[in-house]
Amino acid sequence: MSRFLSAFSLLLLLSFIVLAAIPGQAQAQYWWNASREPVGLAPDPATTPEAIVQVYGARAYSWRGYLGIHTWIAVKPSRAQSYTIYEVIGWLQRRKMPVLVIYENVPDRRWYGNVPEILLEKRGDGVDALIEKIDQAAKSYPYAKDYTIWPGPNSNTFTAWVSRAVPELQLDLPPTAIGKDYLGYRLVSQAPSGSGFQISVFGLMGVLVSAVEGIEFNFLGLSFGVDLDPPAIKLPLIGRKNLDS
Repeated sequence: MSRFLSAFSLLLLLSFIVLAAIPGQAQAQYWWNASREPVGLAPDPATTPEAIVQVYGARAYSWRGYLGIHTWIAVKPSRAQSYTIYEVIGWLQRRKMPVLVIYENVPDRRWYGNVPEILLEKRGDGVDALIEKIDQAAKSYPYAKDYTIWPGPNSNTFTAWVSRAVPELQLDLPPTAIGKDYLGYRLVSQAPSGSGFQISVFGLMGVLVSAVEGIEFNFLGLSFGVDLDPPAIKLPLIGRKNLDS
């Protein structure tokens, strides 16, 4: 046990050192002047008739960005002229409003200054059926009025809920998606990708094994893991680092 704690402490320290060396990844600005401009990752629906599903992640706002990311899901059915976004926004709770929102907008906007990246994209045949399943899963999310930044339920808990319900997505959420392992009062479930299995105690401690995510260990909401296809290591704060090169 002492060796495990020592290794954990060393990896956590290394993560902080690396993140401090590249602070631009997690910089956040004041909310009133932080950019919300699109970055050009989403195909123009006016010239893209095919169905599209995209899952985005961006470093969270303020100091939280040094620890993890905020995720959201965007869909565009065939021949639709706009994207529909499914997202959990925590500050809505302070206004006594549901934190789960479904709305039409440009999906690839900066998250208060932080540049998003595409975590998953599906296009073309069969995607309209996935969009219907995503909509059904989102509307059945059990924490639509609840939000807790750590260990969950939060925005990443929502994305993982949808992903479990739509395993065809094969979404591999990065270890920086803190909250993805939150299962409420359940102890055993599918992994967030919808494959394999997961044991988790309120998102604070657990393990998952999956053909999509590989093997991950969760300690106090921080995930460590390895993946074999393609080879990668997963570290808290930093994320997934591919080793195939």
